Amino acid sequence: MIEPIELNGKTYVPAETATLPKWPCVINNSRLSTLTLKDDDIFLVTDTLGNIPGCLPGEASSSVGLFCQDTRFLNRLELQIDGQLPILLSSNARCGFTLSVLCANPHLEKQQIGAETIGIEREMVINGGLFEELTVTNYSTSSVSFELSLSFDADFVDLFEIRGWKRKQRGKLLRLLDAVEIVDPIVEAEAIAVENLNLNLNSDPPKAKLEPKNNPNNPVIDSPPAEFSEGNIEDLRSLGRESEELLIVYQGLDGLVRSSRIQFSARQPDYFKGYTAIWHLELNPHETIHLGYRVQLLASSQSISKVGTPMTLMQAKAAESMELQEWQQQLTTIRSDSNIFNRLIERAEQDVYLLRQSFEERKFLSAGIPWFATLFGRDSIIAAWQTLILDPKIAKDTLFILAQYQGTTEDQWREESPGKILHELRLGEMARCGEIPHTPYYGTVDATPLWLVLYAEYYAWTGDRHTIDQLWEAALAAMSWIDRNLKKTGYLAYARNSASGLLNQGWKDSEDCIVNRQGQLARGAITLCEVQGYVYGAKMRLCAIAEMMNRSDLSGRWYQEALELKNRFNRDFWLPDFDYCALALDGEGKPVDSISSNPGHCLAMGILQPDKAMNVAERLRAPDLFSGWGIRTLSSSSPAYNPMGYHTGSVWPHDNSIIALGLRTTAREVTGDSFSLIEQSLEVASGIMDMALQQPYLQPPELFCGYKRCEANTPVRYPVACSPQAWATGALFQLLQVTVNLVPDAANNCMRVIEPVLPESLNRLSLHNLKVGSTILDLEFERLGNTTACRVAKKRGNLRVVFEA
Repeated sequence: MIEPIELNGKTYVPAETATLPKWPCVINNSRLSTLTLKDDDIFLVTDTLGNIPGCLPGEASSSVGLFCQDTRFLNRLELQIDGQLPILLSSNARCGFTLSVLCANPHLEKQQIGAETIGIEREMVINGGLFEELTVTNYSTSSVSFELSLSFDADFVDLFEIRGWKRKQRGKLLRLLDAVEIVDPIVEAEAIAVENLNLNLNSDPPKAKLEPKNNPNNPVIDSPPAEFSEGNIEDLRSLGRESEELLIVYQGLDGLVRSSRIQFSARQPDYFKGYTAIWHLELNPHETIHLGYRVQLLASSQSISKVGTPMTLMQAKAAESMELQEWQQQLTTIRSDSNIFNRLIERAEQDVYLLRQSFEERKFLSAGIPWFATLFGRDSIIAAWQTLILDPKIAKDTLFILAQYQGTTEDQWREESPGKILHELRLGEMARCGEIPHTPYYGTVDATPLWLVLYAEYYAWTGDRHTIDQLWEAALAAMSWIDRNLKKTGYLAYARNSASGLLNQGWKDSEDCIVNRQGQLARGAITLCEVQGYVYGAKMRLCAIAEMMNRSDLSGRWYQEALELKNRFNRDFWLPDFDYCALALDGEGKPVDSISSNPGHCLAMGILQPDKAMNVAERLRAPDLFSGWGIRTLSSSSPAYNPMGYHTGSVWPHDNSIIALGLRTTAREVTGDSFSLIEQSLEVASGIMDMALQQPYLQPPELFCGYKRCEANTPVRYPVACSPQAWATGALFQLLQVTVNLVPDAANNCMRVIEPVLPESLNRLSLHNLKVGSTILDLEFERLGNTTACRVAKKRGNLRVVFEA
């Protein structure tokens, strides 16, 4: 006998003992293109029809589905008309949380319905769950009759499984047995005969059969399995259903019962076959019918999302639109005289909104869709830093959330140490079971100094003393972690301690990217150049805050340590034969002497001496590094160069935005020809923005291939790049700040505007509702020949705005 399972007052059996009949999927041989929707902690990836196809090869199926908390709650959502895929007419996911699809029927031989006679409009919305409404219209001059089906399924796979992690065992898919029917064997036999003869389509659907354990590939059998008595045969029309809903259930190894509940609205399905809902539709000429459903994502019968689930699609859409509108009202509004540029910025604003994710009462920017829709130390910090010009509250919330998870103990498995800022937090089954160390995982060398940089930059923009006071102890703990790790060599280095941790723990974290000039991998503990820059920047920036806290002892010590670090760095990292900065030092303290983009971050932090900074800046614009679209991660002259390599020749927008900021910073600090540096920063900014303008929906990807720009080509897509992605989107705002060159100092009630320069594509640019301290500004920039003028159009507050030419 099958042992039933009691969960939350309901009775289930393991899925393998009660297999549902399958509705056939349709193979689409065309290349899979995807669309992405996101709301807070839920995201949906579909094909351009709005389907999550049931028949896809392994890799193609990995990124599609409905996800929340690192779990896939739907791995099939397939619309068919008479067993065929509709013909796509158009689809649109520009809004980010809604998807609109127009499609039509193919030729339906059985019903003798011509192609493109039946119009189908699909509208999907994500808001605490998934909602869809379908509008089906008969555009012919005669009545039509056909079947429309929606097939659902859920595997509840952990995102790390999808990414290739192997599990020794998984939890159990379950079938709900609340709706058991006592079936007369004679009636059952008659129903089987009707099904086999395909008769009487308008009658009640035939009873499907349970599949025995030893025959997993046979969807329908003619007699019940031996484990069931004759008087306890299950009607699979009701299996997994409560009233007019479907319930797909999974009991994880972590003890959590996850489920996807599909509830139908408007017209109820005529019958079900397994997890497929089928409507038999008869439409008069130009008659329209509406169908719909919502999917709730549940854990232990409660919504797993941080967002409440409305009842209807209209409510969901209204809630999303209202939240977006309220958020936009408190942003800095950035507009120009160029419509295409305005569309780019509006898209970026919307993507920042979509990437926001709730943590209790605060929101951070999740790193990217689909693989990194969670809290990341480095990524979330950099994205918050980039968007200070847009919305400083993102930085504030990010600082608090990361401080809440700041390391408190020594834990080799998670690579945690007191004061350390996390790398990545995961909430799925594998994390909850301890199969991965991401609870959270701390294997990052740069998140801690970057947290301190963001702490200081947030204060420069806001003058928010209260927040600085609240986070002061976290700042001291972060600096203490840095100082403990500086003692051994004078530098902040990393080496993997956890067997399941990352080999490389800087922002270039792939295993093949830390190479010397021969293209050989560096060995031992790695000391990255940009990380020493972050440490220098953190110590210099916190000196003034320490003085404000009446800790002149710390201020003096940090300042002296920063100067000593700068001297060591310029001695040990410099490559005299290249007149360039090394990528890193290896475990023996020898320079990892490849030419890479990393030293560009050192420009932004000011750790390079002026002459060396100028040499680095000049080298970055050489054609082996600058592709025309942006600066490559690795020189094309390196033996390890690959334009399609993740960190060995590709171009990353966030990398370029920090480099552009570094070029501007260097221009302020060096004597001599600063104009060439300004021009170079503008060239980098223009390349990234030109690239973004050629992307679908104007969304800059996480990275793209490093092929040379020429008139005949467009930016080459990196196949699995995240989009939208937080620090790629944030790069656009940081690049804007670079062009107008705002240097805030809210603590001293001042903001400097230093030699702003608009690109040739813009004649006018305005910043409305810009917040610096307690003042709200409207700034307007206008390009006049080779110069750019700036004026304060409106000011609410007493901030001093200083223009410097």
